[in-house]
Amino acid sequence: MSSQLLRGFVLGFAVAATPGPIFFLCLRRTLVRGWLNGLVSGLGVATADGFYAAVAAFGISAITTAIRGERRWLALAGGALLVVLGLRIALAKPRTTEAPSATGGGLALAYGSTLGLTITNPATIISFAALAATLSAGITGGYLRPSLLVLGVLLGSLAWWCVVAALGSGLPTRITARAVRVINTASGLAIVVLGLAAFASAMLSS
Repeated sequence: MSSQLLRGFVLGFAVAATPGPIFFLCLRRTLVRGWLNGLVSGLGVATADGFYAAVAAFGISAITTAIRGERRWLALAGGALLVVLGLRIALAKPRTTEAPSATGGGLALAYGSTLGLTITNPATIISFAALAATLSAGITGGYLRPSLLVLGVLLGSLAWWCVVAALGSGLPTRITARAVRVINTASGLAIVVLGLAAFASAMLSS
């Protein structure tokens, strides 16, 4: 049973560590708004990863079929959201005194926004669609084994975001307005490019 937890942890960590638009978003929040905002944002990503892992591990065919059937529209919506978000970040005015968003409302928004973006993120959908067979392989009898696998994915994803938050925790106090501008522009443009790529791929798919 411990092997299921370990396998889920490795898969969750690997999927979360794959560079993508959500990575740049959480990294930017960690650097500009503080480690707590970045960690809570990462928790939203981990929750979405756990959701898709549960769908695959428990073999919830109705949800799996719905996701696959609407994958193109989810990709279009996710790609469009990423483009808008990336443009807002890239064009944002740099402020070294940006609010840390450590209040309940600010943290809830950080969590909810990354949860929603990850659920509709084409890269996440494609990753777990590809891993569906791997996640469900060898899982038989009861709910304990798939539950451990899902828990492992959740913990693995969260572990990655803890690493990101820890690495960026000491930087905000030394960030200048120019550095914030560079971070905003780089992360914003990266998100825009990845969003456009996802949007174009969905448009061209049959």
